[in-house]
Amino acid sequence: MPSHLLTMLPNFFAYFSVAIVLVAVFLLVYVNVTPYDEFALIRAGNCAAAVSLAGALLGFVMPVVNVIAHSDTLVDLAAWGAIAGVIQILAYLVARLALPHINEDIPAGRAAPAILFAVFSVSVGLINAACMTY
Repeated sequence: MPSHLLTMLPNFFAYFSVAIVLVAVFLLVYVNVTPYDEFALIRAGNCAAAVSLAGALLGFVMPVVNVIAHSDTLVDLAAWGAIAGVIQILAYLVARLALPHINEDIPAGRAAPAILFAVFSVSVGLINAACMTY
């Protein structure tokens, strides 16, 4: 392995670790904001819960990936990651207004609202990621 790669490994592990912590915190907050237990629903085979959670997760991860690619410090990554999480939680709250029955639809396994919600979450994530280019 070339020596310059070895010198980059600590930064890789630092950024990777902070990103994983951000994802874990986002998931913890997100599943506590929603009124249903996504993980229990997914374990029970509820595809709507899996689709909606996957969309929210992708909507959060895309800005984090962009920040990793463009940030200079771990503080930048943590700060922008927190902002991405707040934006994604707000997107969920807005989606609840646009889809007033989403809190019943997901536990009932209705795929159409879950897919629309996932696309909304990913769309917000893409816009969020684009706005974080500096």
